[in-house]
Amino acid sequence: MHFEACPLPGAWLITQRRMEDERGYFARTYCEAEFAARGLHTRWPQCNESHNAHKHTLRGMHWQAAPHAEVKLVRCVSGAVHDVIVDLRPDSPTRFQSYGVDLSDDNGRMLYIPEGFAHGFITLTDNARVLYQMGACYEPGAARGARYNDPAFRIDWPHPPAVISERDRTYPDYED
Repeated sequence: MHFEACPLPGAWLITQRRMEDERGYFARTYCEAEFAARGLHTRWPQCNESHNAHKHTLRGMHWQAAPHAEVKLVRCVSGAVHDVIVDLRPDSPTRFQSYGVDLSDDNGRMLYIPEGFAHGFITLTDNARVLYQMGACYEPGAARGARYNDPAFRIDWPHPPAVISERDRTYPDYED
């Protein structure tokens, strides 16, 4: 795996190193030793998958509040998404800054998202499937969200959403 630090400290873009032959390819998607060597989270007690039937489906921006904050390792296993994170850490020099990257089954990229970040994505293809490895189990009372177009975040989405849940569309402006 190739690890590249993102512009928002603590976040990493990880790309699979694929060994290809006439059968296709083989690639590692996680290695505890490689993550630990970089000081990254290595325990994943919950894994989730979302299927998104339609292009330009938007999910986000979501996070869990402390003490249930969670690290995420996100990858697109079918189709393509534009994945976005926003730094919400109170003392961070990059607070409220966003970072977006395309994840797809073709490019083999994964995004490592540390605690204290909001996360969301918009699909770039029909039938996009996203796999999430979670550093903490979901705690309904700690679930938080902000609107995808909250002016505090200035996220540059590649397309307006065509499909979005009522909850995600109507979150109020972000408040601490």
